[in-house]
Amino acid sequence: MIFEYSLNTQKQGFYNITSFVKDAVSKSNIESGVCVVYCPHTTAAITINENTDKDVENDILLGLQESFYNRDSFKHFEGNSDAHLKSSVIGVSETVIINNNSPVLGRWQDIYFCEFDGPRTRQFYVKII
Repeated sequence: MIFEYSLNTQKQGFYNITSFVKDAVSKSNIESGVCVVYCPHTTAAITINENTDKDVENDILLGLQESFYNRDSFKHFEGNSDAHLKSSVIGVSETVIINNNSPVLGRWQDIYFCEFDGPRTRQFYVKII
């Protein structure tokens, strides 16, 4: 069972998509299994991280920006090689355990769509197994 969602993003940022994942799991009626959250874009990513302190998102973005900044020596004609690097490092999917028809996340965890090259209209998928 697969669910598709859409979201409008700004230039860079983290978007909490946990409610979308919970919605997909609930609609699936699967009591026990896994779900894969997948981003089909090469300049965006999916991650699980801190859900309480907004500074964590800012620090991750700052760390990525300082580690993977656009260089004049990059050859990619669109000028967004840094976004491709960030997507590759973070990754385009996360796998989450399902128990009692609910995603299993830690107390401080949520699921985030990471935009590195917006603004855009993006899609992501939740596959229930």
